[in-house]
Amino acid sequence: MTFYDQIASNKRKSIFFLGLFLVFVILIGWLFSYAFNSPIILWIAVAISVIQALVSYYSGDKIALSISGAREIQKKDNTRLWNSVENLCITAGLPMPRVYVIDDPAPNAFATGRDPKHASIAVTSGLLDTMSDSELVGVLAHELSHINNYDIRLMTIIVVLVGVITILSDFFLRSRLFGFGRRENNNDNGQIQLILLIIAIVASILAPIAATLIQLSISRKREFLADSSGVSLTRYPDGLASALEKISQYKAPMKNASGATAHMYISNPLGKKQSYLSKIFSTHPPIEERILALKKLN
Repeated sequence: MTFYDQIASNKRKSIFFLGLFLVFVILIGWLFSYAFNSPIILWIAVAISVIQALVSYYSGDKIALSISGAREIQKKDNTRLWNSVENLCITAGLPMPRVYVIDDPAPNAFATGRDPKHASIAVTSGLLDTMSDSELVGVLAHELSHINNYDIRLMTIIVVLVGVITILSDFFLRSRLFGFGRRENNNDNGQIQLILLIIAIVASILAPIAATLIQLSISRKREFLADSSGVSLTRYPDGLASALEKISQYKAPMKNASGATAHMYISNPLGKKQSYLSKIFSTHPPIEERILALKKLN
């Protein structure tokens, strides 16, 4: 399979999961609205999530960079890093993003920004210290691909949808706890109403978990796509594959690791855990699978 085939395949899968997510949100929203006989609950939850999304959309990059402890640099501060980013941008036809360095021994990197004109790339000092030139270029090409593919914008949409489901679930459980809900219907005590109520309660507990799993699945698909897209820039899959191999050997978490920004990095910044449960809830696919996919592109 060529990298063009893999890019097309991952795009189709991402669209499928996004569509599945939207259907999931609509079903959960309808179920909760029906349980309360009040569609306004859904609209209030959506409004709150949209406001949160707007803040994330316009200021999310600044928040992520601040959380990670990144400092902006200019060309004179690190010529090697700056020139590598600049050359890749020329190849990809992208505007030059802002460049940041994170003082952390863990080799890692991430890209952020709502579009190519408002983008930033951050790399750790550990990445700069451990990577050869071809490996560094492979990592940077991966991050530029996230920008070029509008992955950050897609993940913002997904975060909004997860927020809607979480808000609805929390509101429903709290309302049932305090005895509020659908009471005007004389058939509430009937068997059908009881079944629907049980389904709504179970859904309110399981929906946030299911939504998070879908979110993580989409995030993992975007990593495969960025790997393939990055190779299309460098024409050298071994560079990124070798970089991922080195990154996988570092097991400790980053000093400023955060679950809120973990999905943005090229590798999970929370540390490499091997348990089955941690793999299910991981923001990234196993590095071994990514390396194998890259080797097939040779």
